[in-house]
Formats: sequence, structure tokens, C-alpha cells
Amino acid sequence: MKSRLAIGFMLLAVLALPYQAPAEETKPSENLPQLVDAALANNPEVKASEARWEMFRNRVAQAGALDDPMLMLKMQSFLIRDPFNSRRDPMSQRVIGISQQLPFWGKRDLKAEVASREAEALKWQVAERKLELARMVKETWYQIFLTDKELQIVEKNIRIMDDFIALAETKYSVGQGAQQDVFKAQVERSKMVDMKISLEQQRKSLQATLNTLLYRPAETPVGKVADFELKPFTWSPDQLRSMAQENRPLVKSLRAEIEKGEAGHRLAEKEYFPDVNLSFEYMQRDPINDMEAGYDMYSAGLTFNLPIQRERRHAMVRESSAEIAMATAELNTLNNSINLGIADSLAQLERREKLAKLYRTGIIPQAEQSLESATIGYRVNKVDFLTLLDNRLTLFNYERDYYESLAEYQMRLAQLEALVGKELQE
Repeated sequence: MKSRLAIGFMLLAVLALPYQAPAEETKPSENLPQLVDAALANNPEVKASEARWEMFRNRVAQAGALDDPMLMLKMQSFLIRDPFNSRRDPMSQRVIGISQQLPFWGKRDLKAEVASREAEALKWQVAERKLELARMVKETWYQIFLTDKELQIVEKNIRIMDDFIALAETKYSVGQGAQQDVFKAQVERSKMVDMKISLEQQRKSLQATLNTLLYRPAETPVGKVADFELKPFTWSPDQLRSMAQENRPLVKSLRAEIEKGEAGHRLAEKEYFPDVNLSFEYMQRDPINDMEAGYDMYSAGLTFNLPIQRERRHAMVRESSAEIAMATAELNTLNNSINLGIADSLAQLERREKLAKLYRTGIIPQAEQSLESATIGYRVNKVDFLTLLDNRLTLFNYERDYYESLAEYQMRLAQLEALVGKELQE
């Protein structure tokens, strides 16, 4: 009798333990803002995107520059029978000339603007990539938090099942319980061990994912994630929509694409006008005799192309118009997606916040009381073993659901921050 009472009190003591992890186990070795900064500084995809933007940024000066002038050196009107004698014919002359191609007025500026808008679009794409990378780091971080909490809950339940097995064996040994209860408890414990193995593997995979985002060895240890409380969310849908228009890099990138198309359209219209080539030549002549002094000569010229290939130019105008329409449609699609994402995220945040509060203040304490009551009832033969296991499983699932709500809230918040392009909580 005394042994049964001892086991029962021991079991109640285990159940009374808080489901939060001990403070010394949850102290992180690194914090989330530092991890995000490290990812943004070291991730090779971000570096590649920045290098690509730098490449296009340097095309702006190239696009607005003039073509190199052309220098001409030639020997003109020399006789074949005496090819190096400039005194045999009065028209023999040595010529030096220079020419410069000049695009029609405004073309250079428009070419530079097109290149500038393209580089600007890529700059905002780099910022968008950084935003996505920060979101991925945060999501992985909170998935690690959830996995660690589930591991702690599973380990706690393994200890509970050990006490259940001891209690069932004691009752069976004195003829007050069935051997089937012992087997059932052992099976449930094995299920917990199986879940623990899966969670440990999942933890390693998430750790490798986080380290890959940070561009460091996959085996680098990632410390425990500290407990946190959900902070009140005060942003309204209208504020979030305005925030997205002001801060979302992809919105700015598409606006730059539209401006690039508009500049390209104006440039295509300029193609209906000719470009000009200016040239100057100086011709040096040697005297033939006393009667032929061989005066030097010069020539200046102005040439231009004839823009008669109208269909090609019409096609250039249509191409630029289609580019504007495409970028405008993509921007409208993005704004539509942002509006949907904001509405859905706010609904999910509200749901997860309410669930977390309900689990913490109502459901979990009630489930703990129910399990304690079932344990006492089983000890005095008023409750069967299946009822005891069912109460244990109910508490187990509610504790997991509580931490899942916390983690999902933070991951949804990270997604919303990526959606509007700005941090929403300190």
C-alpha cells in the first residue's frame, strides 16, 4: 500500500512540473537580429545579386557616352607605277581626317535613362532578396523554437510514461490491474521515443537550413531559442497597405521597370530621326615643280542616315509599349497579392494570438487538472488505464498546440513584414 502511494505521489509531482523549459536550457547562444544581419552580410545569393546590380549600374555611363571618334590616315591619288612618289601627280596627297558620330538630340540622355532605370530595378530586387532572406531566417528560427519545445514536451511525457508503467506494474503485481495495461503503457512510451527520434532529426535539418542561409558550416551548433511573449499587434490594414507602397522593394522595382519602359518608348520615337556624322580632313600635297606649288587642301563633311526602315521603328515603339503594359500589369498583380496577404495574415495572427491565450490560461491548466484527477482515480480503481492514457495524450497535444500557435504567430509576422517591407515589432 505504501509503495503504491509513493508511486502515485511521485507521478503527481511529475505532472505538476511546468511545461515551460528551464531557463538555463532556453538561454540562446545567439539572437535572431544578429543571425539576420549575418545572413544579409554573408549569403552568397545576396552577394551575387549585388554584383549583378553593380554590373548594370556601370552600364549607365556607357549608355550615355558618345562613340569614339574615328581617325583616318590615307594616301590618296598616288600613281601605281610610282606608288611612293608624291611629286609625279598634282593630285597626290597625304590625308589625315577625323569623324564623330552624333546621335539625334536627346537619344543619349534617353539611353542613359533606360540603363539607369534598369539598374534601379535591379537595386530594388537586391533589397527584395534581402527581405526574403530575413523572412527565411526568422521562419527557420521559430521552427527550431517549436521543435525544441516539442522535444521538451516529449521528454517530459516519456518520464510520465515511465511512471505510468511503474504504477501499472505495481497494480498488476498485487492483482488490481491487468497485464494489458503494462503493455499499453510500454507501447505508448515507445511511440514517444519514436517521436523524439524524428524531432531530433528534424532539429538537425533545421539547423543545417539556418546555417546554409547564414553561409556557415551546416554542422555549426544553433543554441536554444529563448521563450517569448506575444506582443499586441496594433497596425491596421490601411496602414499596412500604405506601408507596403512606401517600403516594399518589389513595388519600387516594378515602378522602375515602368519608368524604364516609358523612357524606352520615347527613345524608340527618337529613332524616326536621323543620326549625324561630322568629319574633317586635311590633305597635304608636295610641289611638282616651280610652276606647281602643291597647295594643301581640306574638306569638311556632314552625313546622316536615312530612317526609311519604318517597320523596324514601328516594331520598336510597339515593343516599348508592351513592356510598359507588362510592368503595369505585374505591379497591379503584386498590389492585389499584397492586399490579400495582409488580410489573410491579420486573420491568422488574430487566430493564433487568441488560441495561444486560450491554451495558456484555460485549456492546458484544465487538461493538467483532468490528468491529475484521472491519475488519482486510476490509483484507487475508479478510472481505467485507457482513460488515464487518453488524458495524458490530451494534455500532450494541447501543449504542442500552444507552442505551435506561438511559433506560427511569429512566422506569420515575419511573412507580413516581408509583405510590407518593414519591421513591425522591435
